[in-house]
Amino acid sequence: MRANNMGPPAAGPRSDIKTIRTLLPYLWPKGEVELRIRVVVAIGFLVAAKLANVTVPVFYKYAVDALDGGTQAVVAVPVFMLVAYGLARVMALAFGELRDAVFAKVAQRAIRLAALKTFRHLHRLSLRFHLDRKTGAVSRAIDRGTEGIEFLLNFMLFNILPTLFEIFLVCAILWVLFGPSFAAVTFVAIAGYIAWTMTVTEWRIKFRRAMNEANNEANTKSVDSLLNYETVKYFGNEAHEERRFDAGLRCYETASVKSKTSLGLLNIGQGAIVSLGLVVVMLMAGAGVTGGAMTIGDFVLVNTYLIQLFMPLGFLGFVYREIKRSLTDMENMFALLREQAEIEDAPSAGPLQLDGARVAFEGVSFAYDPRRQVLKDVTFTVSAGSTVAIVGASGSGKSTISRILFRFYDAGAGRVLIDGQDIRGVTQESLRAAIGMVPQDTVLFNDSIYYNIAYGRCGASPSEVEEAAKMARIHDFVMSLPDGYQSIVGERGLKLSGGEKQRVAIARAILKKPRILLFDEATSALDSRTEKEIQKSLAEVSSGRTTLVIAHRLSTVVDADEIVVLEAGRVAERGSHADLLGRKGRYAEMWARQQEAEQARQVLVKTGEADGPGGGDAEETVEAIKDGGVSVAAEAAV
Repeated sequence: MRANNMGPPAAGPRSDIKTIRTLLPYLWPKGEVELRIRVVVAIGFLVAAKLANVTVPVFYKYAVDALDGGTQAVVAVPVFMLVAYGLARVMALAFGELRDAVFAKVAQRAIRLAALKTFRHLHRLSLRFHLDRKTGAVSRAIDRGTEGIEFLLNFMLFNILPTLFEIFLVCAILWVLFGPSFAAVTFVAIAGYIAWTMTVTEWRIKFRRAMNEANNEANTKSVDSLLNYETVKYFGNEAHEERRFDAGLRCYETASVKSKTSLGLLNIGQGAIVSLGLVVVMLMAGAGVTGGAMTIGDFVLVNTYLIQLFMPLGFLGFVYREIKRSLTDMENMFALLREQAEIEDAPSAGPLQLDGARVAFEGVSFAYDPRRQVLKDVTFTVSAGSTVAIVGASGSGKSTISRILFRFYDAGAGRVLIDGQDIRGVTQESLRAAIGMVPQDTVLFNDSIYYNIAYGRCGASPSEVEEAAKMARIHDFVMSLPDGYQSIVGERGLKLSGGEKQRVAIARAILKKPRILLFDEATSALDSRTEKEIQKSLAEVSSGRTTLVIAHRLSTVVDADEIVVLEAGRVAERGSHADLLGRKGRYAEMWARQQEAEQARQVLVKTGEADGPGGGDAEETVEAIKDGGVSVAAEAAV
C-alpha cells in the first residue's frame, strides 16, 4: 500500500511559484464578472494609495523650505503645504482601506472555494487513501492551507507588491531630483536587505518544516487517543498516551527553539543593513546641503523617503517568513488535490438502469496487497428479489465483497454485474444510490439521533424518519430519552450502545428505500430477543428487494434463498440451509459448532454464570468453557 505522508513538501522557489500559480485561478474566477471587476478596482486603489503616499514627503519638503525662507511666508505657503501634506496622508490611508474593502469578497471567495474543492476531492478519493491517512494531519493541512491563502492574499498582494512598487517610484523620484547616486545607494540598501532576508529565511525554513511535522504528529496522536477514549480507559494507558503526545511536543519544542534563536541572526543583519543605508544617504544629503546643492527641505525629503520605505521593509522580514510558511502550508493542502482517485467513473459512464436489481459476481478476484490474495475466482448470483447470504470464518473475504459491490475497490479480475451492467461502466453516484448498507461497525455523526436516521434520505419528513425507527425497533428507546429524537449521540455514537447504534444504522438504511440491500453483520451487536424482532423487520423490508447478507452467526441466515460459504477467499459450498446441512461439509461443521456453543451459553444462563440473552459470540463462549475445563456435553445434558 502507498504510504500517505502529510508532512510539508520541500520548499523552494519553483515550488513556491507553482503554488502561487495554483492559487491564481481563484483570484480571477471564470464567469464571475463581479469578482473580476473587484480585482481591477482593488488594483486601481492600490496604485492610487501608493501615488498618494509618495507625494507626502514632497509636500513636507516644500513646507520646510518655505519655513526656512523667512517668517513672512509662514502664513501662506507652509499652511497650504501642510494641509496638502495632511490630505495626502489621509488619501493614502483611505485608498488603502477602500482597496481592502473591495478585495475582501474576492479573498474570502478564494478561501472558500479552495477549501471546498479540497473537501470535495477528499470524498472522491478511494477507501485505500482514507485507511492510510492520518485524520488529524489531513484536517490540519486544510486548516493551515486556508489560513495560508488568507495571509498570502492580505500581505503579499497588499504589502510586498505595493512596497516594491513604492520602492521603484521613490528611486525614480530620487534619480530625477538628486541624480543617480542617491537612487543607486537607496536601491542597493533595499536590495541588500531583501537578499539577506530571503537567504536567511530560506535557511530557517527547515526549522519551520520540522515544527509543522512535529505539530502534525502530536495532533494526530491526540486526535487518535481522544477518538479511542474508551480503549485508553479500558487498559489504563493514560500515562502511555501522555508519553506519546509529549514525544511529539518535545520534537516541536526543539524545532521551535532553533527557529526562535535563528531569528535573532536575521534581525541583527536586517538592522545593520538598514542603519548602513540610512547613514550613507544622510551623509550624502548633508554634504549636498553644506555645498549648497540641496536645501534643508531636500535633506528632510530624502530622510522621509528612506524612513517611509524602511518602515514597511522592517515589517518585510516577518511578512516574508510568514509568506514562506503560508506557501508551505498551501502546498501541503494543494498536494491533497493532486492525490489521484483510485476509483473513477468511466468517460462513457451513465446512470445505472435497474430492472429487478439482479446482482452477479463473475470470477471475481481481488487483493489489497499483491502479496496476499483475498478473493479468488468468486462466482455467485443474487436473483432479483431474492436473498443470498455470504458466510465464512473471519478473514475469508466476506466484507471485501460488500466493498467491491459499492466500488470502494475494483475487482482485480472478473466483474460484478447489476441487471447485466458492469458496475465499472455506470456512475458511482447511481450505483450507491441503489444500494442500502448496514455495516458491521456503525459509525454515527456527532449529531442528533434524528439527523443520523434522516441521513439515509436527506429531506425525508419527520413521520418517515419515525416510521423507519419503528421498523428498526428503536423508536420506543428514542422516545424514552429526555430529548427524544434530538438527543446527541456523541463522537462516533459513543453515547449509544453497540446495539442501539446498529438499530440507528438499520433505520437509516430502511429510510433510504434502496432496490438492493446489503447487511454486513447487521445484527451482530444485538441481543437474541431484539435480533429476532429486527430479523422480522428486515424480512419485511427485504421483501421484493435484492438482498445480500454477510453473516457470521448462521442462525440469522437459515431462511436465505441461497447460502454461499467462503473459505480462504474461495466459494467452498453453496445451497440452501437444508442442502448444506445434508452435505455434511464445511457449513454443517460451522452449524454444529455454533449450536454446541449456543447450548453451552444457555447452560451458563441457567446457572447464573452468564449475563443472560446477549449478542456475544457463541463460539467464543464455548471456547471459554473448554479453556476452563468444563465439558460442554456434560453441562448440556444437565
